[in-house]
Amino acid sequence: MTETLDIKITKAEQTRLAVTDFSQLPFGKVFTDHMFTADYEDGEWKNLQILPYGPIPMSPAISALHYGQAIFEGLKAYRQPDGKISVFRADKNFERFNKSAARMSMPGIPEEIFMQGLAALINVDEKWVPNQEDYALYIRPVMFAMDPYLGVKASDTYKFALLTTPTGPYYSSALKVKIETEFTRADEGGVGFAKTAGNYARSLYPFEQAKKEGYDQLIWTDSVTHEFIEEAGTANLLFVINGKLVTPSVRSTVLDGVTRDTIIKLAKDAGVEVEERRVSVKEVIEGIENGSLTEAFAAGTAATVTHVGEMGYNGQIYKLTDPSTRHISNGIAKKLNDIRYGLAPDEFGWNWVI
Repeated sequence: MTETLDIKITKAEQTRLAVTDFSQLPFGKVFTDHMFTADYEDGEWKNLQILPYGPIPMSPAISALHYGQAIFEGLKAYRQPDGKISVFRADKNFERFNKSAARMSMPGIPEEIFMQGLAALINVDEKWVPNQEDYALYIRPVMFAMDPYLGVKASDTYKFALLTTPTGPYYSSALKVKIETEFTRADEGGVGFAKTAGNYARSLYPFEQAKKEGYDQLIWTDSVTHEFIEEAGTANLLFVINGKLVTPSVRSTVLDGVTRDTIIKLAKDAGVEVEERRVSVKEVIEGIENGSLTEAFAAGTAATVTHVGEMGYNGQIYKLTDPSTRHISNGIAKKLNDIRYGLAPDEFGWNWVI
């Protein structure tokens, strides 16, 4: 039996609930009253505590700022019809967090700290979990190196934190995306499969250039030939080609998305044939032109299922089918949401009720 941890709780003197407009929740900007933190020192995790959300004291010399030892995750908690709160597939995010930690030469976080810290934080800030349709409590686990000196080596000390922010839909309409053929997100043998801060930092400049051209997001291609599609800016990509659900296979340059994995399982359960393989840009463009590619969408914790409406490639815009006619992705998205919100049986055991 897992030992119950001693988590020190210091409550905020005043809640911000009364001054928070739950009908206007820009993603990642409104935080709950508290956060969970833990420190890695002398080879062990200690100082487990829930405290008021706010600044964390640190030296300007911490190695995370200079050498990039920083990882994070993203998952969500949902209000169920009976008022209880469930976290969706927390075990998968925990596993991937430690996979990222290992690649970045950081210590793993014990499962009991991750799970019990999360449960304790949600219990303290329970009233922050929205009850509107398509709303949830987004959870951001993060770990970063804390050694306060300059030197290129793995840090000996780390800070782990859990932050929570109520949020609505990440995207409100179908995306206009650009297939990127110059810049790359990840390289073979690198850290593309890890959720590490540097992956996102290197994407910012090409994304800003694409925004100037009127695009909402990028589609990343392989770093060697730019002939194969890998993933979108903040999510995995899936296509329906000749009635089959097709998605780029997971590799060292592609994040093993939890939502992607969930969608694949739901599709197979619904009798949809699934192919996980290399997907070429040529196949996608030709599929749009000849009508064999009928659906394209991004999938991620924040994005959930977001349709791709237009795709730009080599200066040409390719329009996809009306999102309202996309039966496979819309059907899967509905089933996924129904399970997460407790409106359909959780046959896979994905919901962890706090």
